[in-house]
Amino acid sequence: MRFQHSAPLRAAFPDLVAGVVVVTGITPDVDVAPRVETFTDRARARLGAGPEGGLPEIQAWRRAFAAMGLKPTQYRCASEALLRRLRLDGDLPRLHPLVDLCNAVSVAYALPVAALDLDRISGDLTVRHADGDEEYVTFAGGTEQPEPGEVIFADAAGRSHARRWTNRQSGWSAVRAETSRVLIVAEGLHATAAGDLAGLVDTLVVEVAAVWSPPVAHTLLTGLAPAFDVPSGATAGPPRRR
Repeated sequence: MRFQHSAPLRAAFPDLVAGVVVVTGITPDVDVAPRVETFTDRARARLGAGPEGGLPEIQAWRRAFAAMGLKPTQYRCASEALLRRLRLDGDLPRLHPLVDLCNAVSVAYALPVAALDLDRISGDLTVRHADGDEEYVTFAGGTEQPEPGEVIFADAAGRSHARRWTNRQSGWSAVRAETSRVLIVAEGLHATAAGDLAGLVDTLVVEVAAVWSPPVAHTLLTGLAPAFDVPSGATAGPPRRR
């Protein structure tokens, strides 16, 4: 399986940097609360200096959303939505230990982090402009079709695993109790994205290794290195069906 951003998308957003981490052996029966609190405290400290909209990481995503024809305050990137929730509610929702950890790291770095069940992805996964005939499954189990030209995470079966790029993941490949193999993707567009993504990836590697086992692979993707081949041992046949 290959993960990549399409050439047209990279041409439109040449400053894009992505961090990728592949983990296996994930289980839900662990306690990550102290680790989550450490990273949410870092985010709270940043928010103490001003709301999330003023952070350079968030400003870069707002500009990208505006360039895609989306109203930035209506469609927020995932990290902005989480930071906003943290600021307003004082905490983040608890869903699954790995997701909780990824969300906490996301707010600490103010960068969107997606965690996708590898066994629910068919073939290669490409972040690209939608044709308009792809299928997106909501968390409630309904289906939608992305608009033509919308940026999505698309697999070889024509399934959309995220809508509006970093705005909303799909319920189809969401991490759940039985998930064991996960592809984690973080993305940044701001001036110091390369260094910040490198730090974020290193953080995830250390945290995942401490709770479960060392990730099987991790890397940074840029315009010069735009694709990543997931090690064959990290995937296990076709995606499970409901």
